Amino acid sequence: MTSKYAEAGVDVRKRGIEVFRKSVDNLFPKAFCVVTADPESPEYGLVTHTDSAGSKPVQAYLQWKETGDFEWFRGLAQDVLAMNLNDISCVGAVPINFVDYVALNPFRIDKKKLLEELNSGFTENLELLTEYGIKILFSGGETADLPDLVRTLDVSATMNGRVKLPEVITGQKIKRGDVIIGLRSGGKTKYEKKENSGIMCNGLTLARLCLMHKSYQEKYPEILGEADLRRHYGRFKFDNFIDELGMPIGEALLSPMRFFAPVIFKILEKCRPSISGLVHNTGGGQTKCLAIGENIHYIKDDLLEVDPIFRLIQKESREPWKNMFEDFNMGVGFEVVADPLEAECLLSLSEAFGLEAKVIGRCEKSDRRNKLTIESQFGTFEYQ
Repeated sequence: MTSKYAEAGVDVRKRGIEVFRKSVDNLFPKAFCVVTADPESPEYGLVTHTDSAGSKPVQAYLQWKETGDFEWFRGLAQDVLAMNLNDISCVGAVPINFVDYVALNPFRIDKKKLLEELNSGFTENLELLTEYGIKILFSGGETADLPDLVRTLDVSATMNGRVKLPEVITGQKIKRGDVIIGLRSGGKTKYEKKENSGIMCNGLTLARLCLMHKSYQEKYPEILGEADLRRHYGRFKFDNFIDELGMPIGEALLSPMRFFAPVIFKILEKCRPSISGLVHNTGGGQTKCLAIGENIHYIKDDLLEVDPIFRLIQKESREPWKNMFEDFNMGVGFEVVADPLEAECLLSLSEAFGLEAKVIGRCEKSDRRNKLTIESQFGTFEYQ
């Protein structure tokens, strides 16, 4: 089936990165993140992770152009922090510090005002994380004026963490009979100020193209480029309130990436021996689990309710449902693979934070490589 996301220019399977595997010093090749040996402390592993807000900055740019309000950029700080922090938590690493990287076209954006909003976002989120026992040092970063390379802006960060080697969540202990617990990406937790659409930071290119009105591209050609063959084909303005979303559509698209780390660190504190795998459903969506463990058949047959934002994207883009589960998290932002005897404890720990969770599936043995079966109301789909 043709993928609308691929037509939009995004390869969710990230073909090509395999060329680096032989060059990377990775102690646990099947783990979610690269863990390298700490040359100064042999009992520890180092985790250095870098990620961005994806194409979300383009949506923030559009809404700033329409309103003149720089505050639309503030949530990008949470996006890049959460993308990195959630990922390193998947191997059980504790964060140490981070640096940011902001590349922009200074002819398009007032750099000082942009950086003021991002700094406010970093400050607010670091204070929030500190309240939950997660201390991360902000070690500066780099701001690059790149009018020859960047049409609007890009925001990313790099985070360092450490983990005791015997405590690394490698995925190698995933076994037949383990359950898969899904943590919801949408809604509102006790540590969040407002409802989240659940979209996180992946799939925004397709979402923006199929939802945002074509007049925006005519008005601001820099959001795609005058020579770009792609086109906006949506019918919505960013401030259109959508009843099923419970918020304006632009606000839904800019819903910041949820911090799952406060919940995950509590789970590891209480139940680490029973945890065999942790998965942050970013690029690859529901198929992200295929990257960890060995010869595992992941079966997800009782997923959380698909958030309305994904139903709307599918309706407007006509992306096949099988591809939707590979493009987006589809309502499950994070997964915990664990011994079934601990399932009730894990669910209660998540729900204590106001984060909805449920057992969404189980693990079986695969004869050869990892594979995934999704049984949903939209059909049964196989991936490997």
